[in-house]
Amino acid sequence: MSPSPSPLHLAVALDGTGWHPASWREPVARPRDLFTAGYWADLVAEAERGLLDFVTIEDGLGPQSSHFLDPDERTDQVRGRLDAVLIASRIAPLTRHIGLVPTAVVTHTEPFHISKAVATLDYVSTGRAGLRVQITARPGEAAHFGRRTIPPIEGYDSPVVTDLFDEAADYVEAVRRLWDSWEDDAEIRDAATGRFIDRDKLHYIDFEGKHFSVKGPSITPRPPQGQPLVTALGHQTVPYRLIARQADVGYVTPHDAGQARAIVAEIRAEQETAGRGDELLHVFGDLVVFLDDDPAAAAARRDRLDTLAGEPYRSDARIFTGSPSQLADLLGEFQEAGLTGFRLRPAVLGHDLPAITRGLVPELQRRGTFRTGYEADSLRGLLGLARPANRYATA
Repeated sequence: MSPSPSPLHLAVALDGTGWHPASWREPVARPRDLFTAGYWADLVAEAERGLLDFVTIEDGLGPQSSHFLDPDERTDQVRGRLDAVLIASRIAPLTRHIGLVPTAVVTHTEPFHISKAVATLDYVSTGRAGLRVQITARPGEAAHFGRRTIPPIEGYDSPVVTDLFDEAADYVEAVRRLWDSWEDDAEIRDAATGRFIDRDKLHYIDFEGKHFSVKGPSITPRPPQGQPLVTALGHQTVPYRLIARQADVGYVTPHDAGQARAIVAEIRAEQETAGRGDELLHVFGDLVVFLDDDPAAAAARRDRLDTLAGEPYRSDARIFTGSPSQLADLLGEFQEAGLTGFRLRPAVLGHDLPAITRGLVPELQRRGTFRTGYEADSLRGLLGLARPANRYATA
């Protein structure tokens, strides 16, 4: 008898009305609701109905653009966002099991603020918070803050970008230390003795790095998970190194199983170099999906959207067009190459998110590779990650 396949993990990336730039023009898209809490609540409820591990929520420090580094003047695509952390905090009380992982652009923000915001999200969600770390090399976004300039670059192999990723690694280290700056039992809350807090169990983190100097402690007690999930997207060695050094989940963009195998091997090697070889680090593959029961219908829908956009849709990730069964086959191939899960980017959220939860998920369940019920109360628990000990607590 052949061994049963390992269970895989599944997340979806929520961005506007979907990842195709013309998605807002589809009848199911609800563009008028895009800046309402109800819109996001409905999306996350659908994802939870499908028993997904977590959702990520995109964010940025400037309007979306069709250009790599510069703003554009387009008026035929979605522009503008709500704050991802605040969306997640609004949605958290309406959900019970699914993880909530907002994006935070760390290049111009402060570790103290993000640590407090995500710790609060972990409390509001009772242990289901995460963080997607993102950098920005856009000069126009630097100008919003006025504290430094970022020189123009040609691509992500620039020394400027390497420095930004090193800064991101320092940023996450400061955030993680702030989450640990209160011991788990620092709050006494004893009205009879008048002692609310044990001040000896709050710790200065005294973080000193090239980019940050953070004294601590945090203003927010240690989060329910101890350490909320840290995630990051990588396309090449420099961001892979950030994933290996600081992340619990890395998102990668292989276009075939061979490439997936090579990327996983590189990240595992970097993980060993970082001294984390014995820690569980998930590597998720990102895929954009056009999903229909009839593969021809999916292809026709993609063609129609491309026509509306005036050009073929391109992505950093592989673009899948087909049926739930075909997608399940592809996920199986990638899983055999070493990926432990997938973050799917629905091309049209109103269409492709339900196609994932009501088409792909049942197909994976039939194959015995996806859960039939939530088995843990925390996001770390869903991903098999232990609650870490506090680095400052004395034995």
